[in-house]
This record gives sequence, structure tokens and C-alpha cells, in this order.
Amino acid sequence: MINNQPIRIAQIMGKMVGGGVETFVMNYYRNIDREKIQFDFIIDSDSTCVPKEEIESLGGRIIEIPPYQKIFSYMNKLSKTLKNNNYKIVHSHINTLSVFPLYCAKKVGVPIRISHSHSTSNIKEWKKNIIKSLLKPFSKIFATHYFACSEYAGRWLFGDKTFNDGKVTVIHNAIDIDKFKYNEETRKKIRKELGIEDKFVIGHVGRFVKQKNHEFLINIFNQIHKEEEQAVLLLIGDGPLEKKIKNKVNKMGLQEYVKFLGVRNNVNELMQAMDLLLLPSFYEGLGIVAIEAQCSGLPCICSKNVPQEVKISNLVEFCSLSSLKDWNNLILKSNKKERTYSIDITEEKKYDVKIESKRFLNEYLMLLV
Repeated sequence: MINNQPIRIAQIMGKMVGGGVETFVMNYYRNIDREKIQFDFIIDSDSTCVPKEEIESLGGRIIEIPPYQKIFSYMNKLSKTLKNNNYKIVHSHINTLSVFPLYCAKKVGVPIRISHSHSTSNIKEWKKNIIKSLLKPFSKIFATHYFACSEYAGRWLFGDKTFNDGKVTVIHNAIDIDKFKYNEETRKKIRKELGIEDKFVIGHVGRFVKQKNHEFLINIFNQIHKEEEQAVLLLIGDGPLEKKIKNKVNKMGLQEYVKFLGVRNNVNELMQAMDLLLLPSFYEGLGIVAIEAQCSGLPCICSKNVPQEVKISNLVEFCSLSSLKDWNNLILKSNKKERTYSIDITEEKKYDVKIESKRFLNEYLMLLV
């Protein structure tokens, strides 16, 4: 603290669009000691899902800057913002793009500059990969400290040697365990609201972007529905590919069985209404929704591109994206099992945000010593 005021940290968020990075930061922000540390959320002006009221009620500030696509305006406004607020710590969450805000931070004399790896890559996104490949070698140039959501994500961005030398701090994607505990009444309520009381409910949580592999997901469900007429699919999220996926669903005649629920603030309740979660991503830094699902006692089938670290219980199985048949078999087998309602992940202390937020606070405070 400075003059009995909390230390303000600039959180470089990029575009707040309701994704996993925002979930991560907000989970910690709600639970960190805000009398010692406060967050300023520096976001692109074209952000579409900003929890403005909550952030401000917790003492945080939202500062809009031009989107990073307008790189010169972006860097000019960001440099002025960082200089005028005299930050001691800038924490960037935009992966390989962090080179730009951290350059600005170094230029205006911010002493502590954190680059945080939240994701990886896949050959399917070749356009993004070109940019990532070009920027990746610069990931450590302007950063003074390296954070990652998993070992896999840390090694991907910062390299094996840096990770092996102990220079990468893994900050786990911790969740509010109490919020995700199973509740039978909640399950009944949500299933009734959605008209799916007697259905086999498959779910997915994620933005409609290439990474999440919705096309494969619809292909899987199409096969499942042919064998299990009571199957329905809940899709939670929005994004640029949503219209394309809706068109695919309509062409397959599945519109009665696939529900597009949009961005929701009750994902914990929706998970309790599900019988199975699918995560067929091309890549993930970790896959926080699978952690949340396990806490809810919800079985998950993930692609083999999702880091093994996400498996913290026997509720997770991995499957290759090369075989629809293997996915079908696992899904149909899951339909014959009773859902586990008593899963307890409190032993996995690293995913309990009430515990991890204290460690997170200490990480910041130690950097300031």
C-alpha cells in the first residue's frame, strides 16, 4: 500500500468478450485483498462483454483505449495512460501480443512488466499462427516476469529452458468451488426452464471461434442424435462464427435439438443441468470450463489437444479429433452412467480461488519488495 491506498495494477485485457481470460482475472479480482491491491482494467474500446458495474463496485477502474488493430493509436494512448497513472506493475494477458503493451510500459518506465501466457496454438489457425510465430520470439524482450496458466502454456510461449530454469510462475485458473457445487434443485429448475427434463443433455461452453472447433462438435452431435433421439446440445457463448454454426445446424435439421444460449452469467447452474460436457478444442492453455465441470460432478470428454493438467478427477477422458467414432462411443457410454454428484476437488487446492488468491496477492507484493 502507498499512503494507505491500495497499489493499482494495470491489467492489459485486450478485448473483453466474455472469454476464459476475463473469467480468470475476475475470479481472482473478486477474491483478492482489495485493500492492498486494486486493478485497473485496460481494455480495447470494441470490447463487447465488460462487467462494468461489478468492477466499479469493487473499486476497480475501466480504461478504454483504441483496439490493437489500430496499432499506432493503441500504443500512443496506452503509453500516455501508463505514464499518467504511474503504475508500478503492468500485467498483460494477451499472449504473444503482449510485446506491444509491455514495450509501452518499458518506454514510460514501469519497473515490473508481466507477460502472462493463457493459450497456445494449432496448425488449423494458420493465419493467426503466422502472427504468433513472428511475435513469439519477442515474448520475453520487454517482460521482467513470466506467468502462465499451465506448464504447457508456459513452455509454449516462453520456451522449455526458461520454464526448466524456474523463471515461469504458474498461476492456476482457480474457481469459486462453492459456486460450482452440485445442487439437485438447481438441476431440476434449469432443466424445466429449458424444457429438457427428460433429455440426455450435452453441453459446451466457449466462444464461437475456430479454436473451439464447433463444426466438429455439430458433426459429433449429428451422429449422436441418430442413435439417441433424446439428446440435446446446449451451446453457451457467442462469437464471430455463431451465424455459420447456426446455418450448419439448420442444414442438418438439428435446430429443434441444439439450443444457442448466448453469453450467460449462470454457467454454474447450466452445468448442473447437463449430463456431459464436450471440449473438442484445437488448443487450450488449460481449459477452465473442464475444471468447473469436474467441480460440478459433470463428466467431460476433451480433445487430446487440451492439456493433461486439466484432468483433476476420473471424470475427464481424452479423445483424438481424428475419429468421430471414438467420440460417439465415449458419449454413448457416458449416457449409460449415472452422473456423479458428490465430486470434491477441494483437495486440489491449486484450483480453489479462495486459497490461490492469497498466493496471487503474495506474488504481486513480492515483486514490489
